[in-house]
Amino acid sequence: MSSLPSPDPSRLTIGELAQRAQLGAETLRYYERLGLLEPAQRTASGYRLYAPQAVERLDFIRRAQALGFSLAQIGELLALHARPEADMGAVRAIAAQRLAEIDAKIDDLQRMKQGLQALFDACPGHGATKQCPILASLRGEKENVHE
Repeated sequence: MSSLPSPDPSRLTIGELAQRAQLGAETLRYYERLGLLEPAQRTASGYRLYAPQAVERLDFIRRAQALGFSLAQIGELLALHARPEADMGAVRAIAAQRLAEIDAKIDDLQRMKQGLQALFDACPGHGATKQCPILASLRGEKENVHE
């Protein structure tokens, strides 16, 4: 990782970009390999140099990740962002897909909560663990072990 000053003051080394974006250099290299971050120019000595706009792009990626978009979805959103004349329906479709994924996850979490709540309610919270309905369920026992 380089933290040497850029030969071109308008360009950022990977260390400078990592610091500004609060990301690790390896994350930046990974994003570059995925095509989320435009490939860096290289100095004669092989140091990566990034355009100042890379910070804004990384902020875009971070905000998209905060909404739960996958890196593949973020790549699609970045491609659409780069084409201001593109139809926003494509952006909406990606957002709709993400919303459906969130709804499915919420449904799964609700089922987990109901299952755990039923076990929690069945557990008196005292007595020998051999009679615990939560542990019995985790062991795969179908019936309550209260005797």
